Parts: sequence; structure tokens; C-alpha cells
Amino acid sequence: MKPILLLLGGNALDRATVLARWTLGGLFLYMGWVKATDTEHFLELLREYHLTQNTLVLNSIAITLPWFEVFCGLLLVAGIAVRGTALLLAGMLAAFTTVVAHRAVGVAATQAIPYCSVKFDCGCGGGAEFICAKLPENIGMFLIAVWLLAGRGRSLCALYSWPCRRDR
Repeated sequence: MKPILLLLGGNALDRATVLARWTLGGLFLYMGWVKATDTEHFLELLREYHLTQNTLVLNSIAITLPWFEVFCGLLLVAGIAVRGTALLLAGMLAAFTTVVAHRAVGVAATQAIPYCSVKFDCGCGGGAEFICAKLPENIGMFLIAVWLLAGRGRSLCALYSWPCRRDR
């Protein structure tokens, strides 16, 4: 473990931020890959949200969103365009969290069960989860993305900004 910490350099906050960047990137790589390799299942889950009745729009989302998530995950892991990628992920996570929370309210009302007893596959790539576990997970990922927006996590970046700044 010590050689990795030496490689990261900087102070503890910089090291924690790089690890957070790699974690968020890895999560998006995984979640996107799971959806991309089972597009039909992801499309079925998208239909349950009743976002639109337009099949072209739903099919387009089911095909492109997983690969976009994989791409963003790769960018974060590699340290390319970290702030731009973090901005995109923060926006996506805000939208995803809102839609998932809204669906959970509907499920709780329809089934007449407490909100934290709601469990469904939100389409995130992790299978069925209790909503009161999923929402804090999404909020945590959102906060990591916002933290990266603040300009931290430059260690071990392939390209941080143009021109590449390695002063931190």
C-alpha cells in the first residue's frame, strides 16, 4: 500500500480525492457495462419509469446511456477532463436520484408500504435495492462528483485541463 501512496504524492486530501475519482469512475464503468451488455433488460426497466411513450426515445436512451456512462468512467479513471466529466456525472446523478425517488414514492403509495420498505431494480446495474439504501449511495456519488468539480484530484491525471496543468 505504501508504494501506491508514494505514487499518488501530495497530501492526504489529494490522495483521498484521487481514490474517490477512481472509485466513482470505476462505479460508472461497472454500472454502464452491466447495462450495455444487457440492453433489453435495461430497456424494460426504463419503461417502468414512464418517462415517455416514444419508443425511439426509449430505445435511444437504452442504447446510448450505458456507453456514455462507460466513457465517463474511463475519463475519470484516466484523469482526462476530470472537471467536465464530474459536471456531467453530477447532472446525471441529480436527474437519476430525482427519478428513482419519485418512482419509489409511487411504489410506496401503490403497494401501501413504508417508503424505506420499497425495493426495486432502479436500472443502475446493481439489481433490486431498498430505496433508503440507494438514495444515500446516489447522494454520495453526487457529492464526490461535486468535490471533483472543485478542482481537486489532479494527481495521476493523464490530462486535467487544457493546457495540462500539473501544478497541484
